[in-house]
Amino acid sequence: MTQAIALVAHDQKKDQMIAWVKQHEHVLSGFQLYATGTTGGRINDETALTVTTLKSGPLGGDAQIGAMISEQRLDALVFFIDPLSALPHDVDVKSLLRLAILYDTLLAVNEATASRLVRQPSE
Repeated sequence: MTQAIALVAHDQKKDQMIAWVKQHEHVLSGFQLYATGTTGGRINDETALTVTTLKSGPLGGDAQIGAMISEQRLDALVFFIDPLSALPHDVDVKSLLRLAILYDTLLAVNEATASRLVRQPSE
């Protein structure tokens, strides 16, 4: 069974997410990938990966991923959070993180942890 990873990035972190995905494209190609709106669209446009694109985070994408976590359909969440920007949908972000913690889902909120998450055992 293919493992599933959700990829989410706040606006100021989208370029960093795209660069990270490109750096790990060979490994990520072995996963079923999901992403919120713009992030997923950019990954689909800028890489050879196929990502199932959900709604934008503030428009329900965070909730869609939260539901996938609670249904145990996601193995990991990579969420590049911008800690310096105020977010109008902060409640959604906190809910998503709470669900990932509650359901003991692998969770990476920065590039260093995300890279360890997808690292091959021989690396």
